[in-house]
Amino acid sequence: PVIIPAVAKLLMKEDEFKIHMRNMDKQFPPKYEIKHLRTVKILFPIVLTLVVSILVPSSAPLIGMLMLGNLLKEIGANTARLADAASGPIMNTATIFLGLCVGATMPAEVFLRWQTIGILVLGLFAFAISIAVGIIAVKIYNKSSKKKINPLVGATGLSAVPMASRVANDLALKYDKSNHILQYCMSSNVSGVIGSAVAAGVLIAFLG
Repeated sequence: PVIIPAVAKLLMKEDEFKIHMRNMDKQFPPKYEIKHLRTVKILFPIVLTLVVSILVPSSAPLIGMLMLGNLLKEIGANTARLADAASGPIMNTATIFLGLCVGATMPAEVFLRWQTIGILVLGLFAFAISIAVGIIAVKIYNKSSKKKINPLVGATGLSAVPMASRVANDLALKYDKSNHILQYCMSSNVSGVIGSAVAAGVLIAFLG
């Protein structure tokens, strides 16, 4: 809620905030249409998990759990009960136990250190750099394309789901109340999650 608006206002012009994604879709419709979209949605998590497991085995648990939830949702009626359970009671229970376990095993003398503050500062700096690079990448793309992309979509290429998308959408709505970019930001956001999981696996593989 703080970093994205600050970086966006620093790097973006007012007319860039007002780039209307839905109008762009109407003016420049896609040349190719996916005929068997449901099949693609089901195959995507399976293929992605297999590829990542082969290339970056240490990322397999992260990507596997993420793609399993996606697969349960996309299959439809046959797995609706499992999808509801995974996205509701199971996720809530797992979140509570994860928080309790981390909190119980982290005494104050371990957490309250200068190293902890340094890690937090580096994390904020990394977020700011990621947001800035995403915005700049979209601005460069827009210079060579007729179909413009709102740079706020690039700012959401993070693993902070769904907060980054909500913040970017609210920021776009401040400049144009009809410019809803949430669905576009979520696609970038989820890509950031997948990329972060793979990057984490690469770091684990190199650092042990």
